[in-house]
Amino acid sequence: MITTHNLGFPRIGRQRELKFALERYWKKAITEEDLLETAIKLRQLHWQDQAILDWVPAGDFSLYDQVLDTSFLLGNIPARLGTLSGNELDNYFRLARGRAVSDDAACSCVSAGELTKWFDTNYHYIVPEFDKNTQFSLHAAQLLQQIREAQQQHIPVKPVILGPVSYLWLGKCKDAVDKHELLEDLIPVYGQLFKELENAGIKWVQIDEPVLVMELSEEWKYALRKAYYPFQAVPVKLMLTTYFGQLQENLQLACELPVDGLHLDAVMARDEVSKVIDWLPNHKVLSLGVINGRNIWKTDLNATLDWLEPLYALLQNRLWLAPSCSLLHVPIDLDSEQTLTDDVRSWLAFAVQKLQEVKVLATALDHGRESAQDALDENQAALEDRWHSGRVHRAGVKNRLSQIDTAMSRRKSSYHLRTAAQREKIPLPLFPTTTIGSFPQTQAIRETRLAYRTGKLPEEAYQIAMQKEIEYCVHEQEALGLDVLVHGEPERNDMVEYFGEQLTGFALTQNGWVQSYGSRCVKPPILYGDVAHEHAITVQWIQYAQSLTKKPMKGMLTGPVTMLNWSFVRDDQPRSETCKQLALAIRDEVLALEKAGISIIQIDEAAFREGLPLRKSQWQAYLDWAILAFGIAANGVQDSTQIHTHMCYSEFNDIIDAIARMDADVITIETSRSAMELLDAFDQYRYPNELGPGVYDIHSPNIPSIDAIVDLMKKAAQRIPMQRLWVNPDCGLKTRNWEEVKPALKNMIAASRYLATHFKATRVS
Repeated sequence: MITTHNLGFPRIGRQRELKFALERYWKKAITEEDLLETAIKLRQLHWQDQAILDWVPAGDFSLYDQVLDTSFLLGNIPARLGTLSGNELDNYFRLARGRAVSDDAACSCVSAGELTKWFDTNYHYIVPEFDKNTQFSLHAAQLLQQIREAQQQHIPVKPVILGPVSYLWLGKCKDAVDKHELLEDLIPVYGQLFKELENAGIKWVQIDEPVLVMELSEEWKYALRKAYYPFQAVPVKLMLTTYFGQLQENLQLACELPVDGLHLDAVMARDEVSKVIDWLPNHKVLSLGVINGRNIWKTDLNATLDWLEPLYALLQNRLWLAPSCSLLHVPIDLDSEQTLTDDVRSWLAFAVQKLQEVKVLATALDHGRESAQDALDENQAALEDRWHSGRVHRAGVKNRLSQIDTAMSRRKSSYHLRTAAQREKIPLPLFPTTTIGSFPQTQAIRETRLAYRTGKLPEEAYQIAMQKEIEYCVHEQEALGLDVLVHGEPERNDMVEYFGEQLTGFALTQNGWVQSYGSRCVKPPILYGDVAHEHAITVQWIQYAQSLTKKPMKGMLTGPVTMLNWSFVRDDQPRSETCKQLALAIRDEVLALEKAGISIIQIDEAAFREGLPLRKSQWQAYLDWAILAFGIAANGVQDSTQIHTHMCYSEFNDIIDAIARMDADVITIETSRSAMELLDAFDQYRYPNELGPGVYDIHSPNIPSIDAIVDLMKKAAQRIPMQRLWVNPDCGLKTRNWEEVKPALKNMIAASRYLATHFKATRVS
């Protein structure tokens, strides 16, 4: 009989129960016991959802992030937490967000861990920190507790742990320590963990090494051999798990490592399956991830069976089936959706449905297709409906796409000519201040939007309510003294979903939530068809905001690459084609804003770096079409219109030349958590345009001091001429509250004014 298993399940709950419990706990509205009880209930529900499989994961549930959990599992806690009072959970949240519930709300307790993207996904992890004093020790109580809970429910549990090499690879060194030297101390801790798991009655352990799909140096390949050869005598069976890409030159290495099974992402690496079968020793299990764990389209089950049947005949009980990766990256249950049209709904599979697809495939392989005929017929009918749907293809969009030329993606003049026109039109002081766009989304704002969306509030009343929120936001910015204002985005639920609901080709969900980090959840729109811009989206709100002030108002848009990467994207055409459709739609909105008199327009590309292929050899093709798409969206404007873009929590030092090719007049980036580390790129590269290094970490409740901001900006001024520097937060402020935002921005503006006086220069010098 074929074996089925899952690599990981969403944590947040169907109604985002974990999010709300975390936020109530952080506000001291519930106790630690209440929070942990919510976590237990969610784990129980999620194990029930997965009970149709032969092996179900434990340890994939996290209160914030699984990499942060691994740091605590391995006892790798930064020294700055060592002198603070409180328990392990206090330190956990200090490292996650800079403050524990037990800390004084008025203090900036500790620097939070750096936050960055998990490979090429929109999930963020807390970066492990290493230094010359790093030591490892096992702290497995939380993992063992989850295992006991599953066993009490009679769940056949398979613990999930991050492998030692990927853990080291994901981390950063704070001094001259060599990460490879740390492996020697880390291996015995994993060995001790395996013994603990055996004592807990565990037979199989899933050990994730996603770095195997990366281009690895010989030193990292040696690290994998060094780590795993001592594990060949461990008392549990190891399923080595890879995902998000192909093994390529690492294929032989992955097959030869002394483990009991190998999981391959057969969605991304189907062409490698036959090679793996040739290389994999006969005593090892081969797990194939045949259901896409990162997108929401139904699998073509009949076509998958056509491919799997001969493999099953060859491998028999050595073949396991699973999703391609953890289902963390998709919503939980399609049954929670009531407003999707019947046709679009029939095309989709969320986490629960994907596990059902695994089960259908296993049943058909074990007992013949006739044993699952009803499910296979229903699947085929849905696929054919999607293939032939008139809602997917629009001739006008295809025609416009064919008329794109490279001139559309370039500005009329060089930056140096443009900036003179812009500074004449909009005089600004040295170190001008602005924000990234959004301001706090209060409960009143959310309730007003909900009432309007459900038909309980007339459109006119909604318009008035949103105008009042914009008026308040503009007034507060003027009172603080910001130089370039924004309207605050009260009408927007999400930076991608908001635009998706007003462009053709998108469908929206009610409960299609996906975790981005911690308690932050997003609801990616479903991009199922050709995209077109049929009416102005933002103009009326920005115009109204501009009417309230004489200061420049910045128009706020989401860029085409981020729209693409933060949506569930159609899989029936190249992503580059879809991105160009999005670019044309955003271009229409940019030109509408310019026509309405808005002279500063920000086109956020927060996900630009995220879309890079994992292998550097494949980067150039992506960068070429991504830069083209941004240029199409941004560069139809006059020289005097200033284009900004924003990128958050993206390691882009290695693509700085590509960022420069985007030719935005101003780029704002995250630098606060990484202590301006991202600016190291500018030591070797003379960035030609203007830069706003984020000095206020909006993902932490801590309020930055004036001195801290000044220090960060002085570091920036060592790399970028001060006349081209802006001062801003590192991301939008929607997740914070006004009580935090006002003093933080006040300090930011005070730091800017001090810097302008200290440097005694003018912006035009």
